[in-house]
Amino acid sequence: MKLFRRGSVADRPLSCRQVGQILQSFLDSELDEVTADKVAEHLEDCRRCGMAADVYLEIKASLGRDAPAVPEESLSRLEEFARRLTTGEERET
Repeated sequence: MKLFRRGSVADRPLSCRQVGQILQSFLDSELDEVTADKVAEHLEDCRRCGMAADVYLEIKASLGRDAPAVPEESLSRLEEFARRLTTGEERET
């Protein structure tokens, strides 16, 4: 998946929303080198997105292990978290 070209307008840092939209592709190593570098740079600087990436990596790792079935309530919370992350919506308190 190629989103940016060197020397383009996209030389600016990525926003949290942009990173949220392509985070799974980044974690699955599906992005071109330029875009992957931009996402990695953002994750180093943004605690919130870095934590989201860590959560996704842990989920991915646990799905690869012989783990018990995930309760439906947990899946619903994860889906809601992913939706908020990609839309940039703040968590309700």
